Amino acid sequence: MKSNKLIILSGLAFTCQSVFAAEAVSTPATGFLQIMLALLFVIALMLALAWVMKRVAPMQGQQQLGMKIIGSLHLGQREKITVVEVGDQWLILGVTPSGISRLESMPRQEHLLQNGTPVAGTVFQSWLQSKIAKRAESQNTGSNA
Repeated sequence: MKSNKLIILSGLAFTCQSVFAAEAVSTPATGFLQIMLALLFVIALMLALAWVMKRVAPMQGQQQLGMKIIGSLHLGQREKITVVEVGDQWLILGVTPSGISRLESMPRQEHLLQNGTPVAGTVFQSWLQSKIAKRAESQNTGSNA
């Protein structure tokens, strides 16, 4: 009795397999086209997810930490000075490929901001140049002594 059921089930499975195999006949061109379309879909999906993560992730980090970038000044191809606001303090950071170092800190400068965004002008530039001149002066007097 058991062997009859096995023979019937195996015959049924063989029949189903041959029916599905007959329907799935495809040429090499259609198979290649299906593979290329699937690959393009996966790549497009990855790019879309990367774009979404790039847009969403920085917003969350800034809101959680209370930090924002006020402005930056490029000094070379890979070196820049960046002003970051943390609470009511501004940190002036030197950014290079090998690291980030704090150059100076100062209280928040309301007169440099207009509606919460930096004002394009020379006020910050003149402040930075005066700090650089003071530092150079202190290094010159230290080396002459």
